[in-house]
Amino acid sequence: MILGLETSCDETAAALIEDGSIRANVVASQADLHARYGGVVPEVASRRHLELVTPVIREALDEAGATLDDLTQVAVTQGPGLIGALLVGLSAAKALAWARGLPLVPVDHLDGHVASLYLEPDPVEPPFVCLLASGGHTLLLEVRERGAARRLGTTIDDAAGEAFDKGARLLGLGYPGGAEIDRLAREGDPEAFRFPVARLDGLDFSFSGVKTALLYAVRDLPEGEVGERRSDLAASYQRAIVQALVQRAEQALERTGLDRLAIVGGVAANSELRASLPDAAAAPLPLCTDNAAMIASAARYAEPVPYPRYLALDAYASR
Repeated sequence: MILGLETSCDETAAALIEDGSIRANVVASQADLHARYGGVVPEVASRRHLELVTPVIREALDEAGATLDDLTQVAVTQGPGLIGALLVGLSAAKALAWARGLPLVPVDHLDGHVASLYLEPDPVEPPFVCLLASGGHTLLLEVRERGAARRLGTTIDDAAGEAFDKGARLLGLGYPGGAEIDRLAREGDPEAFRFPVARLDGLDFSFSGVKTALLYAVRDLPEGEVGERRSDLAASYQRAIVQALVQRAEQALERTGLDRLAIVGGVAANSELRASLPDAAAAPLPLCTDNAAMIASAARYAEPVPYPRYLALDAYASR
């Protein structure tokens, strides 16, 4: 039984998995706390993690009907993410592992997203191309075996989720922006505005251009009309971002010769993206956003650090 901890951004999460099955998956979101600022404030997030990490672990143990004596490993996100937030989870994991004499498995957050596909009841077997799209990352990965992935492309500027959040702010919507745009876009016409889809060599992404195009569209509308056209703006903006993701994913399948696509990360919960890739394997919605079950899942395919050498581990903000 593996205890996983995740504190890379604004979700305090703990989970227990056993033989690939989720025994407990508890997530305490800080979205309401950060909504007043329009985005995550790192210092506020770190302090809230300090308050929540122990109660969340206790709740996960209770939900699983387990105790610390049942654990065989502790897994934790080491990075990338907000350093202060990561250090809270890493310190808690070190303390638990050291107190119980258990091995500790440091996990890369991005490997965790891919490993969300390996959990029961419908695990996805490699090989496949994986589109990982979240608030901080947008990647295309070639996955030939569990625990290993080759990067095919990444974003050269904003991540897709970041573009959604910034677009939501331009439209006067709440945080988190991706969910707000997805909701509003259902009421709008995605053909009302023409936003650019960046065309780059290779399989990289760029979302700064579409974000700037939305800024100009909002600026150029007559005063008072932005509110009336907000749903059309949201639908058209979402369509451009989704088209970029879909086009690159399809190109990656052609270049690798693989015939299966999987999508993970917070943006994988977007309804238009899922509708545009109906044959893609996708993590269940609760496992798309940051959670600890994916971290515990990734730990099954990573090398544990034996007791007590992991006390020297440090967090990292980026790869």
